[in-house]
Formats: sequence, structure tokens, C-alpha cells
Amino acid sequence: MHTLSLGTWWIHVTSVLEWILAIIAVESLGRRRQETGWRWLALAMLPALASAMAACTWHLFDNSTALKGLVVFQAGLTALGNLALAGAAFNLLRLQRRPMASGISSDVS
Repeated sequence: MHTLSLGTWWIHVTSVLEWILAIIAVESLGRRRQETGWRWLALAMLPALASAMAACTWHLFDNSTALKGLVVFQAGLTALGNLALAGAAFNLLRLQRRPMASGISSDVS
């Protein structure tokens, strides 16, 4: 574990914890507002969390070349996470722009 400084480890670990709290907050917001778009966004955040955990695992084992496959896996999770987040954000935008189901028009005459 000597490859990273204590400060760098602190940043890595707190970033993972912060991401977990963000997922919980986004899911909670979706539940409170009863809007499924937020829940999809929380779900789309999971590959990025797994990617961060893979990176921390690799660093935990001193960036061992035996775990080089973990780096490739982490890169794939990052790409998947970025695509998932983009899709979930687009879905959330689409849902937010949809006319209200109550039939009330947003334009005032």
C-alpha cells in the first residue's frame, strides 16, 4: 500500500464514499418526488462506483502487474458508466420536458 500517499488514499476513499452518498441522495429524491427518471439516474451511477472501487483495489495491491486486467475492467466500467449517465440524464430531461399528465397547459393566454 506504499504506492499512494496517505493524502491520496484519503481522497480516493472519500470520493468513493461521496459517490455512494450521492447515489443514495439521488434515489431518495426520485422516491420523494415519485419520478422514475431520478431513480434511473441513481442506477446509472453504479458502474462509475464499481470503476472507482476497481481502481482503489488495484492501488491497494501496489498497482501489481498481475492485476493489469483490473485496469482494463475499470476502463470499461468508466466507459459504460459515462454512457449510462448520459442516457439517464437524457431520459431525465425528456421526462422533465413532457407535458404534465393533469392536462394543465403551460402557456397562458
